[in-house]
This record gives sequence, structure tokens and C-alpha cells, in this order.
Amino acid sequence: MKCMHCQGNMTRGTAPFDIDRQDIHLRLDKVPAWVCAQCGEVYFGEGDVNAIQETIKVIERQAEILARTA
Repeated sequence: MKCMHCQGNMTRGTAPFDIDRQDIHLRLDKVPAWVCAQCGEVYFGEGDVNAIQETIKVIERQAEILARTA
């Protein structure tokens, strides 16, 4: 697999993922990813993106519950 940015070789590894939404900051330190050995560009696979999105949905639902009880 080649990097879309620099055409370097992509290797399987892990990468951090950060997102800020409303009052939530989520950091996942080691998400499986394709990482470019040349420039460091990161690509997450479809399954990993789906898992990240589901994690965000669960956290948002739980944050709503917490906000209602405050």
C-alpha cells in the first residue's frame, strides 16, 4: 500500500486519535492504522473508523445522561 500524500510505503501499526466534540475530549492512544514509513501520514481502516464512531456515540449518550443528572 502506498501513501496518498508522498507515495511512501505504508505499514501496519498504531496511531493516536483525538477528537473534541461539544464538552467532550476523547483521546485513543493506540488505534490500529496504516502509517507511512516516509512521512508519517496515518490512515485508519473502515472497520477501525466504524469502531471509533461507535465509541463516540456511546460516550455522547453517556455524557447526555450525566448532564441531565447534574
